[in-house]
Amino acid sequence: MRFVGICQYDGSNYSGFQSQKNAPSIQDNLELAIASVGTLEGRINYAGRTDAGVHATGQIFDFSAKHHRDTDQWLKGLNSKLPNDISVSSIQQAPDEFHSRFDAISRTYSYVIYTGDAQPIFLRDYVYWEKNKIDVDLMRAEASNLIGTHNFNSFRGSKCTSKNPVRVIKSIDIVEKDNFIIIALCANAYLYNMVRIIVGTLLDISMGSLKDIKTILNSQDRKNAGKTAKAQGLFFTGAEYKKIDLDLSKSSSNFMSILTSSRK
Repeated sequence: MRFVGICQYDGSNYSGFQSQKNAPSIQDNLELAIASVGTLEGRINYAGRTDAGVHATGQIFDFSAKHHRDTDQWLKGLNSKLPNDISVSSIQQAPDEFHSRFDAISRTYSYVIYTGDAQPIFLRDYVYWEKNKIDVDLMRAEASNLIGTHNFNSFRGSKCTSKNPVRVIKSIDIVEKDNFIIIALCANAYLYNMVRIIVGTLLDISMGSLKDIKTILNSQDRKNAGKTAKAQGLFFTGAEYKKIDLDLSKSSSNFMSILTSSRK
């Protein structure tokens, strides 16, 4: 039987989601938990590979298992075996051909920026603290030029191995509340470090750099874009599918939803 799950994790102590040699990963922990509850067939699939230090509130994964367990048994069993910085919020049956990576039609990320005068000690692993003044209206105006189908060569990391740099950004929403700015992106897929480079570039522009998104996009040169924003503020928040309905509301009990519950 095939199952699909939604998980949350604090990526602070992991090398990323994907399994790696001699480094702790979210994937390895999930597979160990699944194998302890039933018989895991092969490896799990997942919607998005997150890097070291990146978090998730709605990572999607799927797996096949031989032993019959109902979804409640899987949910309780997995959470009893996982470390306290990884949690599965839902499990449901999926079609046998379902693949959480290849069937995803969009993926969403949110980047959290804190603009208060003092470092947020208890949030330092989950936000990027920017001490300089940010022009949010300028950031929104420039971000609008990224929406649509573009060659994102200027926004790919040096380790990116993708042969096709064209991606489709469906939306970029920038919400400001109190001392927080949240940049939420939805796209069909992403290049390596694409979200963090976009955020770093928007920050540079919003603080007075003489750059603009259209020129950077057209140059197709990474050197013209801004810095790569730190991993700590980035969250994978979900994926969308046509083949299956997922209830991501169960994964929404995170501080981002609290921050944006009353938008300005």
